[in-house]
Amino acid sequence: MTYIAKPAVRHPSLPKNALGLTFRDYEGRLSTLCAGCGHDSITTAVVRAFWRLAIPPHRAVKLSGIGCSSKTPTYFLNEAHGFNSVHGRMPSVATGANAANRDLVYIGISGDGDSLSIGLGQLCHGIRRNLNLTYVLENNGVYGLTKGQFSASADLGTKAKKGQVNRVRPIDPVLLGITLGATFVARSFSGDKDQLVPILEAALRHKGFALIDVISPCVTFNDHKGSTKSYVWTRQHYHEVTEASLVPLRTEITAEQKRGEVTPVRLHDGSVVTLKSVDEGYDPTDRAAAFAHVAKLSAEGHVPTGILYLEEGHDDMHALESTVETPLVELPFEDLCPGREKLSKLMDEFR
Repeated sequence: MTYIAKPAVRHPSLPKNALGLTFRDYEGRLSTLCAGCGHDSITTAVVRAFWRLAIPPHRAVKLSGIGCSSKTPTYFLNEAHGFNSVHGRMPSVATGANAANRDLVYIGISGDGDSLSIGLGQLCHGIRRNLNLTYVLENNGVYGLTKGQFSASADLGTKAKKGQVNRVRPIDPVLLGITLGATFVARSFSGDKDQLVPILEAALRHKGFALIDVISPCVTFNDHKGSTKSYVWTRQHYHEVTEASLVPLRTEITAEQKRGEVTPVRLHDGSVVTLKSVDEGYDPTDRAAAFAHVAKLSAEGHVPTGILYLEEGHDDMHALESTVETPLVELPFEDLCPGREKLSKLMDEFR
């Protein structure tokens, strides 16, 4: 595959983050996706989120599987570690990498085909292990690389570009995540960066599995009348459940708020996600109520967006498995290879 580098010329007045880096330092190669693809808008949001959080690019790990969505890590964070796995197997690779080095920031990019068909089991077990991973599911309802067949997320009754009608019930990744116990579940739209960037920031700061379903219209195969994943349909049926913003842990920030307007949720590192309730009475920490509310809106033809569920205090994979805190690459040889005598004693425990 031929990669196209972006021009090195940069405007001298570009704003810089706390590391002295501009957002251009968080970009990757030029995109080879179709012009207008929603995935490119998500890429821009990812770049903005990492830049605003001032995460050093070389401390990030980006992973993907197969599909149009899985090409997109090439287009952000040039200096990050990266791994493009086989179809549907990205969560396994992410689990191994995360187990070996918990000190890095992990983001996985997948699609509805990669996640909800061949990779469905992998996604489910990543959730139940509470892997410390931001999992971005770029959802367009079709298999773009193989000419637009319906994917597992295609809504009942939606029409393909050639006129076929989908008669198979879809898998809703948001309802799936809430059901399986994901500790962070959100949905957004590739065309709404004002909502998507803060959600990505909150997910990157979350300790545990953060699932973000992003409706990302396919301009080639699924952006026509009759599609429920098109730009027009999504805009017309957009229903913002929560408005999210991230307050990083710096100097204390205080603000007077009327009672009942904001639900603050403190993350494990001390950062606070503030959820402004758009739907009155919505509680993003009540799993059963969140499931019922999202299911109700979806049944009415709406696309519920925002941080839909958030749980604090749950152990992540490292706590559950009692892994070592030191990255394996930094452990001395004698700890990694303790010798025959100690290994024999260890094996005796399993006999």
